[in-house]
Amino acid sequence: MDSVIFDLDGTIWDPIDTVLSAWNNVIRKSSLINSELTRKDFEGTMGLQMNEISRKLFPTLANTERQKIIKDCCEVEQSILEKNGGDLYPNVENVLKELSQKYKLYIVSNCQDGYIEAFYKSHRLDKYFLDFENPGRTGLSKGENIKLVIDRNNLSNPVYVGDTQGDLEAARFANIPFIYAEYGFGQVSQYDMKVKSFEELLRVF
Repeated sequence: MDSVIFDLDGTIWDPIDTVLSAWNNVIRKSSLINSELTRKDFEGTMGLQMNEISRKLFPTLANTERQKIIKDCCEVEQSILEKNGGDLYPNVENVLKELSQKYKLYIVSNCQDGYIEAFYKSHRLDKYFLDFENPGRTGLSKGENIKLVIDRNNLSNPVYVGDTQGDLEAARFANIPFIYAEYGFGQVSQYDMKVKSFEELLRVF
């Protein structure tokens, strides 16, 4: 193994409370939506791309209305995440620091453009990662973005760490091993290895 590619939400951090606050700030000002979102609403969208999230959270809105709401929510979300960050899982930086001394580290997440940059800015962890990708920049699926990072960085033996069924499917698409972050948001029945905490990655690797 020469490298580790990470999912972000539910794997490295839990951003839901920050994101929820940002989105509800926008929703309160909208005449199209009658009720605010809950943490449970967001937990059900983890691992999905933004167009899938918008359909799931706002099923009664027309497509143009959903796009406008999502755009506004993401703009507010990014500015708040940059300032406040999310909840890092225990000892994330220590684990990343140790892993980065042995392996090349990357992030591939199903997020909008600017989201990973906001994560970097709020928690100052960019120094541990060599590259990242997301569908907001490429328009590609997570599996395709994993392959893009592999090809772009000439990786020969990477693994993918994530917490959802979509992460498993993306790793399988890219034909690389999948490590299931059991502590995250999703339920996955198949995996090559699993960890019960972020710290446990040090034991696995």
